[in-house]
Amino acid sequence: MFATTALNSMIDSLGADSVSLHSADPGANGTGNELSGGSYARQSATFAAAVAGSSAMSNDPAFSVPVGTVSFVGFWNGATFLASDNVTDEVFGAAGTYTLTDATLSLS
Repeated sequence: MFATTALNSMIDSLGADSVSLHSADPGANGTGNELSGGSYARQSATFAAAVAGSSAMSNDPAFSVPVGTVSFVGFWNGATFLASDNVTDEVFGAAGTYTLTDATLSLS
């Protein structure tokens, strides 16, 4: 079991700096099922310093989303995939905007 200070150090060293949207599980390398088309692009993300083994996102990235479904969010450090999280599905019958709020990276 790692001490909390070690968990905080590990999370902070990940350097998560951007997020992606996916229609299904993005897989081990994060590139599976990433949305594409229209004006979609990965967005910058900022995370606060880790506390108690968790780091909260401190901005609310807004994505231009083409027709489709958002089911997962991917977390990146540059071109390196770090993790993904399943989110409540949101279906877009027409192009729209998806705003990611309240994302947290954590280790336990």
